[in-house]
Amino acid sequence: MRRFLLALAGLAVLAAPASAQTADEIVAKFVKTVGGMERIQSVKSLRRTGKYNGGGGFEAVVVEENKRPNLVRQEFQIQGMTGVTAFDGKTGWKIEPWNGKKDAEPLGEEELKEIVEDSDLDGPLVNYRQKGVSVEYVGTDEFEGTDVYKLKVTLKGGDVRYYYMDTDYFVPIKIDTKRTVRGAEREYETILGDYKEVDGWYLPFSVESGPKGSQFKSKVTYEKIETNVPFDDSRFRQPAAKSQPASAPDASTTPPKQPEGEKPATKKPGEKPPSGQKPPAETEANKN
Repeated sequence: MRRFLLALAGLAVLAAPASAQTADEIVAKFVKTVGGMERIQSVKSLRRTGKYNGGGGFEAVVVEENKRPNLVRQEFQIQGMTGVTAFDGKTGWKIEPWNGKKDAEPLGEEELKEIVEDSDLDGPLVNYRQKGVSVEYVGTDEFEGTDVYKLKVTLKGGDVRYYYMDTDYFVPIKIDTKRTVRGAEREYETILGDYKEVDGWYLPFSVESGPKGSQFKSKVTYEKIETNVPFDDSRFRQPAAKSQPASAPDASTTPPKQPEGEKPATKKPGEKPPSGQKPPAETEANKN
């Protein structure tokens, strides 16, 4: 894991032994290490482009877009198809063409919780109190030979994450998460690495995730991260359905079909129209 942090070696700041720390001290050093609060808040949007590797030769292109305050769009491109999962600040939706679905549909409860969490461009540690997040220091630990500080992060909705912060550079290198899958609670871990500078902000370019303790993990390797991309808000909104069925004509406004060979009756001058039929002067077409 240490090899993933070499990009931070040029930062001659904050290196310290793994002594007692408070949650606030660790978070403050994390913010300073990755670029500082002013730089982070100057970034109004992010676009991450990379490759997904699910093992066994299964690969795809991923594009993740975030815009403040809480908009997110994630694309997954494979075999000429593009799936989308997005949140516009109020509504979460998805398009899954590999399931034969061309139109957007609402996200399920667990899917919505995940996308709302992903909509936070900074992550939960930055300005955590303002977001209703609590952070507790629970001690030191070790991950793949690296000493870490362990933080218990409780999100606004009550979900708990455990962040493992490198004791030298104060960046997270692992996050433990509990998720409900098909009604059963399961533990997952996300491994972060290959931190690189993007316009003054150090971000991870390598993200591995999978069941906790399993050697089988999917991996996203970002090839490009762009800041302050001018996204329009409409990009994150749910699109209208493409396959709306044609509506049936209203029988009350459709004239009866004349029998073959029978001519429509003509009204003589001064003759009143049949009961229930409006005279021409009163029809909608003639009102205009």
